[in-house]
Amino acid sequence: MKIEQDLPLHGNYIRGYAPGEVRINDTAYHRSLIVTPESVVGDWRPASFEDLLAEDMQRVAEFGPDVVVLGTGESHRFPHPRLLRALYDRHIGVEIMATTAACRTYNILVAEDRPVAAALIITPRD
Repeated sequence: MKIEQDLPLHGNYIRGYAPGEVRINDTAYHRSLIVTPESVVGDWRPASFEDLLAEDMQRVAEFGPDVVVLGTGESHRFPHPRLLRALYDRHIGVEIMATTAACRTYNILVAEDRPVAAALIITPRD
């Protein structure tokens, strides 16, 4: 899915999503990642929703966003609350959705100049 809208030329925006790939600006990523308006961590550890650990969410919390958009892969799934404890303890909001919806939501929040981080689980394409 190509994401079309008028986006500013600065910062990190998600330009497209397909199974196994997220394109941020002009770079395609094929592994799970964390993206903020200022940075991209292209090697976020979890390879699948089942692989998600509390330590993974701790890494996201370190960016200090007001809200985290968690993309859970191809389908919308809710992680156990203990996995999100690092975010809750810092009073960081969490929105959980399928990765495709998380990509769109992240762009909207960035366009609103909100302090956001997207933690996107990207399942490798077979």
